[in-house]
Amino acid sequence: MNARPKVATRCNTNFKNIRYWLRNKLTHRGVDFGKINDEAEAALRELYQIPPNYKVLFLQGGGTGQFAAVPLNLCSSSDDVVDYIVTGTWSSKAAQEAEKYCKVNRVLPKTSVYTGIPDQSEWKLSNNAKYVYYCANETIHGIEFDFVPETNGVPLICDMSSNVLTRPIDVTKFGVIFAGAQKNAGIPGVTFVIVREDLLGKGMPICPTVFDYKINAANKSLYNTPPTFSIYILGLVFKWVLSKGGVSAMDQQSAVKSSLVYEVINASNGFYQ
Repeated sequence: MNARPKVATRCNTNFKNIRYWLRNKLTHRGVDFGKINDEAEAALRELYQIPPNYKVLFLQGGGTGQFAAVPLNLCSSSDDVVDYIVTGTWSSKAAQEAEKYCKVNRVLPKTSVYTGIPDQSEWKLSNNAKYVYYCANETIHGIEFDFVPETNGVPLICDMSSNVLTRPIDVTKFGVIFAGAQKNAGIPGVTFVIVREDLLGKGMPICPTVFDYKINAANKSLYNTPPTFSIYILGLVFKWVLSKGGVSAMDQQSAVKSSLVYEVINASNGFYQ
């Protein structure tokens, strides 16, 4: 009879210890995760030399979430015009999503067959666009930009999910860059967003809080419970890339690997194309 209270007391003590660790050590608001979060951001900033007037966000919802988040954050009215350079499936999906919130101008003629990127002289850019959007690498159709589009001062938005960390970029040429981690930078569950400060706080009132760039920037991506493990892995990958020489080294390795593929294509006498 006397043993039971002792067991209960011991169990209660262990449970209190577990709750302490969950609350103070494993919580996303704790010191330990705060360090993980900060180190991941610092490593990404170092990789791309991100200027201080750009915010780095770790968000959920994948690239598809950003298809909505971009117009909701950068447009203030459904009458606002935005330019979309549609060169494949992903930019097409992004344009379709943006059409729910604003007026989308398709810079290139609408098509379901994507074979390349027309010369910029053929593009039909608007004279009042809030931003210009493109996908740097269309994985389904195999179309990749080898240049940064000229927008003459209009904020440039880029989906870099498929080729982030593979080559150096000048962040200052962009208003917003986003990338789902699962392609090149980590595991599913987190999308990182690099957004210029002057673009914060100009969105629509209907923008969900979970996607609001200004709110997430003010709360260091911790307003909503973040995908902690995905961010942890993301930070490890960023640090690994730095240890291997950074994105320039990744670019060189990519060139070596792709040359092996193209050698087979070129030597196939037309069998591969």
